[in-house]
Amino acid sequence: MKVLIIEDEARAASHLERLLHKVAPEMEVVARLESVRDAVAFLSVKPDLSLIFSDIQLADGLSFEIYQQIKVSCPIIFTTAWDHYAIEAFNTNGIDYLLKPIAEDRLLKAIEKVRQFTPGPLLEKILAMSVAKPPLSYKSRFLVKVGEKIKSIPVEEIIAFYSLEKATFIFTQDQRSYAIDFALDQLETLIDPGRYFRVNRKVLVSLEACNNITAWSNSRLKLRIKGLDDQEIIVARERVQDFKEWLDR
Repeated sequence: MKVLIIEDEARAASHLERLLHKVAPEMEVVARLESVRDAVAFLSVKPDLSLIFSDIQLADGLSFEIYQQIKVSCPIIFTTAWDHYAIEAFNTNGIDYLLKPIAEDRLLKAIEKVRQFTPGPLLEKILAMSVAKPPLSYKSRFLVKVGEKIKSIPVEEIIAFYSLEKATFIFTQDQRSYAIDFALDQLETLIDPGRYFRVNRKVLVSLEACNNITAWSNSRLKLRIKGLDDQEIIVARERVQDFKEWLDR
């Protein structure tokens, strides 16, 4: 069986490959890819694959984008450190969803399901995840952990959301950062787009944060947010026009 691993963390990919050699030696890992772009290029040539292990959050986006662009006929087992993407359907019809670090017994169960997998209907459900419909109402507050205590922070106090080393944080008016259990792609569907704008892959900013904007190279813009001096907040060139229109509403 020919297997493809899509994983942007070298250690996680090596761990998975070692487990496969141990529990399913008949499986041959033909490639290890780290990004949406590389996966699309690889799958475009229609390789003969029996199975794909696919991390969800990659360096250049969500892996769901791969399967929107390329139709695959083999089963997919998703692997991730986050449980927010879990759908009950992943545990039926043969496809599975493994949380990192992957345990040997869970991998064995997932491989057993592969032989009974029917790709068509379930893959449609998977792709629907990446086109999430806006909720009828947006989140009004976020729970964060401060030591052993739990604190509720209203969105009105949140100046920005940002990702750092695969974790997501909120930055508040009192210049404090708190880790939250949401990816930025999720947050875009949960918070009011009239209040927040995603200026690049790593940062969502509020209107209140946009009071210090300067021109930057290559027709881009740079934001300065007091207290986030270690974060270089550059508005991506392809988002500059939309950002200006958002500011001018």
